[in-house]
Amino acid sequence: MMSDRTDKKALAGQFYAAMLRARRFEEEAFEFYKKGMMPGMAHLYLGEEAVAVGVCMALKPEDCIGSTHRGHGHLVARGADMGRMMAEILGKKTGYSKGKGGTMHIMARDRGILGANGIVGAELPISTGAAYAFKLREEPRVSVVFFGDGAANQGTFHESINMAAAWDLPVVYVIENNRYAISTGFTRVTREHRLSNRALAYGIPGETVDGNDVFAVHEAASKAAERARRGEGPTLLECLTYRWQGHNVGDPGKYRPDDEVAEWKSRDPLRLLEASGILSEQELSAIRADVEVEIADMCAFAAESEYPPLSELGTDVFVDERSSALQKSFHDQCLLAKVDTAKTVRVLRRRSRRE
Repeated sequence: MMSDRTDKKALAGQFYAAMLRARRFEEEAFEFYKKGMMPGMAHLYLGEEAVAVGVCMALKPEDCIGSTHRGHGHLVARGADMGRMMAEILGKKTGYSKGKGGTMHIMARDRGILGANGIVGAELPISTGAAYAFKLREEPRVSVVFFGDGAANQGTFHESINMAAAWDLPVVYVIENNRYAISTGFTRVTREHRLSNRALAYGIPGETVDGNDVFAVHEAASKAAERARRGEGPTLLECLTYRWQGHNVGDPGKYRPDDEVAEWKSRDPLRLLEASGILSEQELSAIRADVEVEIADMCAFAAESEYPPLSELGTDVFVDERSSALQKSFHDQCLLAKVDTAKTVRVLRRRSRRE
């Protein structure tokens, strides 16, 4: 029993640190947005941290994940470099994709992350394809794909899960049911409100868990991943959770009742773990201090990194030298737009120097 308690404490410490990193990353991303340093909109993961951490910590380094437009938390939970992540979001050349992917297409191949996706449900066939490749190569690897309750109503969901079930592919489908597809409550557009019950139609296991309980998520994800690794096929895992903010940083979320928001915030996944008593206040404080150092380093790296030069606008767009003529044509078109593009870069640079 002592060993079990020790193991649970160690795991709790890892969970808490990872969830806190994801929380603080999003808070600082929002601050960069408010300072005008982030191009476009970000879809923040605040409140859903237990899903990403519980699932990703059930995986092995060789496994892969497919992410969504709300994917920062997935990458942080998978151990991606937060400095390079934030630099990417700000459009800096030190980012994972040299500033060209941004918030909705962020990826980290060194961590088995196939990429986030701005198209709702598009990550489903990509991750299913990765699972098919693992099976063809006879590799004991697992593909995990995150998606929301809205994406569960897309055709890509049904097409992907049907193929995976028919061919026993090593993939885990994780529904992050945060109750809203942009502003549409999921109960308005689905007859069966327990989305994991859809697994019955495909003859695969389906399970619904408390997505704010990181231990519950981890246990279910571990079981599903090992089942897939044994060659027993896919699992549909529904995690009930809640996004604290609107659909993106520009959405006030007024379509949600105030009491509903307050109720879900009272079930903050970090506070739930703190209240469990597994970790002492001294241990929690030490983790918080360590994470704050990481966050400070991340912010400094991203803020101080340079924007890519205009001359690189056309690089890394085409695959190989055979497309050099097309790349030159694209580059020439970029140069024709030099005045407007240069002005945009100057504006972004001025904003980055603000406090």
